[in-house]
Amino acid sequence: MIVLDTNAWIRWVADPDLLTAAARKAIEDEESRRGLVVSVISAWEVAVKARKRKLDVGPHVETWVERAAGYPGVVVYPLELEDAVASTNLPGRLHDDPADRMIIALARRLGVPVVTADRAIRRYRHVETIW
Repeated sequence: MIVLDTNAWIRWVADPDLLTAAARKAIEDEESRRGLVVSVISAWEVAVKARKRKLDVGPHVETWVERAAGYPGVVVYPLELEDAVASTNLPGRLHDDPADRMIIALARRLGVPVVTADRAIRRYRHVETIW
């Protein structure tokens, strides 16, 4: 099992060649096991970025999210109270992006790595990352 951060999920759906070889392999390995975890906060983040015109997902963000959530192997995890609270109490230093913090809290709770291109997350020593 692995957690895809929002950017990795978008890249996987848009063009897997935008991922590194290591990220693609990790995703492909988990795809058949339904081990690709996407936090519902990533759907929110896609919708926010689309509304602000920072991300083009076509005319209907709902359609993109439904299609992306239905990709082989993807399981969308709801936001749990435990993750919401844990995201505010992560150990060490990390930026204040709430979506990233909730994704990290989810990965820590599940004890699995995060697939991410985000350098700040990759430098955060309290969660394993793949890129």
